[in-house]
Amino acid sequence: PVSVSRVAAAVATSSGRSYTTHSQLPEEHQMIYEMCRKFADEELAPNAGKWDKEHAFPTEAVTHLAELGLMGINVPGEYGGSELDALAYAIAMEEISRGCASVGVIMSAHNSLYLWPIQAFGTHEQKEKWVAPYAQPIKEDGTLNVGCFGLSEPGNGSDAGAASTTATLSDDGTEWIINGTKAWITNAHESSAAVIFATTDKSLKHKGISAFIVPLDAEGFSLGAKEDKLGIRASSTSNLIFDNVRIPKDNLLGNPGDGFKIAMKTLDGGRIGVAGQALGIASASIDCAANYALERQAFGKPIASLQSIQNKISAMSVARDSSRLLNWRAAMMKDAGEKYTKEAAMAKLAASEAATMCSHQAIQVLGGMGYVSDMPAERHYRDARITEIYEGTSEIQHLVIAGDVFKEYKG
Repeated sequence: PVSVSRVAAAVATSSGRSYTTHSQLPEEHQMIYEMCRKFADEELAPNAGKWDKEHAFPTEAVTHLAELGLMGINVPGEYGGSELDALAYAIAMEEISRGCASVGVIMSAHNSLYLWPIQAFGTHEQKEKWVAPYAQPIKEDGTLNVGCFGLSEPGNGSDAGAASTTATLSDDGTEWIINGTKAWITNAHESSAAVIFATTDKSLKHKGISAFIVPLDAEGFSLGAKEDKLGIRASSTSNLIFDNVRIPKDNLLGNPGDGFKIAMKTLDGGRIGVAGQALGIASASIDCAANYALERQAFGKPIASLQSIQNKISAMSVARDSSRLLNWRAAMMKDAGEKYTKEAAMAKLAASEAATMCSHQAIQVLGGMGYVSDMPAERHYRDARITEIYEGTSEIQHLVIAGDVFKEYKG
């Protein structure tokens, strides 16, 4: 497949337009779409079931993602990235996740949650040290630099402002000392660095949270056991445990007290990635159901000719396509420098619910064959469920959306 570096320059010239179908996309975005689609069909989909059953991190696939420039897709060329826009990222995430939702979330957490906040809020020195080697993450020995993001804790998830992890300055003022545990961390066991949020001033509540870049080989750091999850089982998820972990004072990201703001802005962009992942699962479910319906014979004809099956395929396609439009809108608003918090929440909410519905209905179309692992429908069903939970539950998305709507009416 062609590398994204060939099309990066052209992307910058395509802003200012809106697109509603793949055929309307500029040539460079169509190239990204076709490259990712080919990669998903040839390398991801044939192996996704095996990775899922074995709970195996897809090292070769992620290495290939890096070779294609997709592990630094939005990072400027100055720091080794592909310098593509948010719309290209949304398109790529959908197609990669259509092949394997686990590979999609590995790519999303690395790009949206680790690289983006450092790129947006870091100093030049921080970007050279913590972005550049991760935007081109293949090391000389062939292993990978992967990043993760630590916000949730065992005692708080949706209440992100209640961080019990603490960071205090050392007596000589040269180091931050971090103590606490972060929970549900994607890429935990493969990562070599993390963006971590910790309370630096409890009296200020959420305004007393700060963000830090933490190398995961630091003394006092340890990993929890890998979670045995319902879905996305080829990505590792576990606790990050900090026991008097010392990091240089310069590893503070932004200013003291900026952490909550950094986290919320990071999640806005991350929701475009998760919506893309959910859309990929929805598309894979439609692929599975439609192909099966055309081949499966009942009552002397393919079940695709039955109205009840047609109604399901229709509803699935409408949900997927309308969610895609919401996600492309959020991505294009981000690229235009507009506020897109509400739009990203809408996209994530709609796409995650579409993924759950489409995967549910795919099993119904397949009947008994949908319930066994011989077919991918049951994996899509398991993978879809998490998209309504992480990077903000559906309930939180409704709060975000309604809050913005009421602001508009009060305005």
